[in-house]
Amino acid sequence: MRSLLLLLTGLCLATPVLAFEQTTMFVAGSSYVTSKVTSTPFENKLLGAARDDAASYVATDGQVRGARLEQALRWLRKQHPELAANDRELAEAILAQ
Repeated sequence: MRSLLLLLTGLCLATPVLAFEQTTMFVAGSSYVTSKVTSTPFENKLLGAARDDAASYVATDGQVRGARLEQALRWLRKQHPELAANDRELAEAILAQ
């Protein structure tokens, strides 16, 4: 009985750690991509216009792709070819700004 109690306690303590690690990993990845997408007035306007489309894209897991998001993704890839982020990561970075 005592070993079962210790096992259950250990499992309960391990789950929040895993959730924290995954949450931290997402934030760190988004912050990195966001920092690479710098802000000039034109970028702010372009990316600001794409926020609603980016939110729809992320919420539908890529099923809905708006024209403003497509334009922003093409522009980002052209201006920042060193970015190795996929479309979802870029959409999340647009939302984070």
